[in-house]
Amino acid sequence: MPTRQPMRIRPRRTAGDLFAGLGALVVLAALLGGVPYALLRLAGPPLPPELLDIDLLTSPVGTGTIVAILVLLVWLAWLQLTVCVIVEVYAGLRRVGMPARVPLSGGTQVLANRLVSAVLVLFTMSAVVVPIAKAGGTPAAGPAVASVALSAPVAEERAPLVPVEKAKKVYVVQPPHGRHHESLWEIAEKCLGDGRRYPEIYRLNQHKEQPDGSRLHMADLIRPGWVLDMPADARNIHLVPAAQPRDATLKEHPDRPAELDGRTRTFTPGRADLPVESRPEVSRPSDTSVVPGDGRTGPAETRRAPSDTSRRSPQETATAREPRAADDSGRTGRQTSEGGTGRDPSVAADPGGRAGQAGQDSGLEMLDYLAVASLAAAGLLAALGRRRRRQLWYRAFGHRIARPRGDAAQAELALRLGADAPGSRMLDIGLRLLGRSLAARDRVPPTIYAAHLSPHTLDLWIHPPDLDAPAPWAAHDGGQVWRLPAHEGRMLDEQALAGAPAPYPGLVSLGSNGEGRVLVDLEAAHGLISLKGPQSTAALAALAVELATNRWSDRMLVTLVGFGEELAVIAPDRIRCVGGLAEILPELEATAEERGAGGEVLTGRIHGRAADPIWPPHYVLSAVVPSAEEGRRLAVLARKGVRTAAGYVVAGDVPHATWNWEITEDGRATVDALGFEVAAQLLPRRHYRALIDLFHTAGRLDGELLPDEREPVPQTPSIEVRVLGPVEITGPPPMEEGRAVLAVELVVYLATHPGGVHPVVLGGILWPRGVQSVVRDATIARVVDWLGVDSAGRPNLYADESGRLRLGPEVRTDWMLFREFVRRSHADPAVRTVLLERALNLVRGPLLNGRPRGRYSWLAADDLEYDVTAGVADAAHRLCEMRLANGEAAQAVAAARAGLLLAADDEALWRDLLRATHLTGDPGRLRAVADALNRRAGSHPDGGGMAPETEALIDELLPSWRMRSAPSA
Repeated sequence: MPTRQPMRIRPRRTAGDLFAGLGALVVLAALLGGVPYALLRLAGPPLPPELLDIDLLTSPVGTGTIVAILVLLVWLAWLQLTVCVIVEVYAGLRRVGMPARVPLSGGTQVLANRLVSAVLVLFTMSAVVVPIAKAGGTPAAGPAVASVALSAPVAEERAPLVPVEKAKKVYVVQPPHGRHHESLWEIAEKCLGDGRRYPEIYRLNQHKEQPDGSRLHMADLIRPGWVLDMPADARNIHLVPAAQPRDATLKEHPDRPAELDGRTRTFTPGRADLPVESRPEVSRPSDTSVVPGDGRTGPAETRRAPSDTSRRSPQETATAREPRAADDSGRTGRQTSEGGTGRDPSVAADPGGRAGQAGQDSGLEMLDYLAVASLAAAGLLAALGRRRRRQLWYRAFGHRIARPRGDAAQAELALRLGADAPGSRMLDIGLRLLGRSLAARDRVPPTIYAAHLSPHTLDLWIHPPDLDAPAPWAAHDGGQVWRLPAHEGRMLDEQALAGAPAPYPGLVSLGSNGEGRVLVDLEAAHGLISLKGPQSTAALAALAVELATNRWSDRMLVTLVGFGEELAVIAPDRIRCVGGLAEILPELEATAEERGAGGEVLTGRIHGRAADPIWPPHYVLSAVVPSAEEGRRLAVLARKGVRTAAGYVVAGDVPHATWNWEITEDGRATVDALGFEVAAQLLPRRHYRALIDLFHTAGRLDGELLPDEREPVPQTPSIEVRVLGPVEITGPPPMEEGRAVLAVELVVYLATHPGGVHPVVLGGILWPRGVQSVVRDATIARVVDWLGVDSAGRPNLYADESGRLRLGPEVRTDWMLFREFVRRSHADPAVRTVLLERALNLVRGPLLNGRPRGRYSWLAADDLEYDVTAGVADAAHRLCEMRLANGEAAQAVAAARAGLLLAADDEALWRDLLRATHLTGDPGRLRAVADALNRRAGSHPDGGGMAPETEALIDELLPSWRMRSAPSA
């Protein structure tokens, strides 16, 4: 490579520059020297005798005291200006690039910067000669000093250069090293000098297509090989032609990171070996003792923010390179696999909290897809609850039911976070009430082609328009919309509508418009629905899951063609799978006429004929593009011009389709006939595989052994955390209501995970959707102050040597004490009943009863819920058996009821209660227990009925119970 010609740099200053520099020098001299001189002559020293008087705080405030305070403020302002000037002069002479930011000196430092910059114009020659002399004379080939940060523009004599093509700065995301994956925070710290600038990179690349065809939707979900556009001041990056495609950039720099030595790779056309351009080195002091500010900086301040660690808190310094999550609102935070529990050995071995990054990305992806499908999430949780009840029927003593792990656990966490059970209930009960009201008036129900469910209303778009909407529905927009306010929907009596049929089972979510969920009725298409786009299978899977689990339908059949064989495990009574359309076309054609048409379908449903075998709707979702003949037969089958109890959604460009759906590459769903455009509800293959794993785990009947872990139990605790019922924390003073919920959850998590947890992991646990580190650290600091110290003066919340947060030795939980009583009962038969009673006396209700909706979602990926339920049920069962063996019926009843306070779904305890009540010899009490159990099984939110073993026991103890319960059933 030919060497560059030596450059001789000389200043070029205009007369205006000289006058400005002289003026700035005079102003600086006046401010730095004249102000203190005038103050000393006219006002005296900074601390006059008036402010040194020991009685100042108790004596009346006079004019002299006010003047003295004002003088002190002026002195402080002068001192602040002096510090700013020193910092700016140091930065200009030493060429450090960005001057250090003086705290609380935004405007003052800007003034100092301008004055010092103007003054340095007068000394441009000395400012540039010094570095050249230090370099040893004539610059060598390669790096060449072009200018100084605060100097005036200079001209350089050089040979003509090759014209430089317009270029852009990019960064190629690198492959993981072990468990460590790159994050936007880390890239911003490496390339921009401050990790907090990662939103700039996110905004530059949001929704841009990457070489692998995917797009950046969440700040934490970046993948190796992605090419990220970078801000103009980025370093340690690649410079490429502005018009160069992303895949060409990746081929040019396949797995090669940008240089990490403070230099920037540049682009010059026609050169095979790219020259480099020097950049000032950035110092990183090791002092981390200074607590940061609130982190709220504007764009200008962000560019000037120092990249050293001296302005970070210890927690922020320890976690500055940790991956962060962000949603579309820019909120940031962290996530961990397995819910980030302190029991994960990989996390325990990693004090930096980097373990499980792959699980973190997985969890965030689950939130991105599963949590936003709020109605499908509610249906899936209900179906999962039915499986869990069945697991409890077969749970063996000393075992807990099998719990999900990995992606399956993250899927359940996402479902718990996103599930809109109240919205699902309002849609179900509201539609059933509408059907019953119209049936009472002998009216034909209108066609509902779409619905919009928001936190405030349920809107039905109907045809033809009708102003006569039955109460509590109200007509809007000239009768085109029937609206049910949310407060009215919450007051509907679910029990009174238990027998009402579902009139619109084909309603299914299309997606979200930012204000709520948009649903369309598959039956309202009156023909084929064509679904096009690269993500059509993911859209079909989402439709299938919601149709199979929703609560606003009764019986139905969903046939999946060419996809989704695994989905049948979620709802085997509703889903079936076939390989091609040819397998089901004869059946569809044979039953088409039997399903009724037009108003007969809706009228038959609202009048209660939905239970007839010919009425259950059948929805066909095909990922297989039909042949010409299959398309013709489908069109004839579906296009009746009126409603039928069927719906057909077929992938591909199908002729004669009445509705055309399209899922765009960026995940938008459009329906041409309806004019909708929403964020599509999708279920990619990885995510429904996680759902399948979740349901397979819930189908296991073998269970897992309860862990037998012994931990020290403080006898005289300074703080007690109660979780066996409503959450209570005794010991510290009350906390203000707005902050108490999060603080209590933080303490509960640490109390039930004595191994400790790193702040990074804790942030992902408490804020699964993301949070800024300053918010997380401030919350932790607030809880540290709230919990205070124990009797020995030790903090009740502290960080150990590895950086993990732990509670002190004088913090006790009722679950910890419960297990200690049970363990001691095993060792001492003489006092076994006493110890078991003491353990059960700690139970006050369901685990963490009354916890706010949306909080404690980490329970989905944690052992606690499974261990507590099984442990309490086993203790109650053991005590009840001992009482029964001794003929103590009343005490046996009390033991069973104590266990049912927390483990109400464990039917082994219900059977214990039945036996104990039978032993009392009171048939009335026994009948009351049987009736209560029957009502509970019939109205349980998750359904599932009663275990066969329980029914057999009731038949044995109370043969007449079925006759009494038949009418209510």
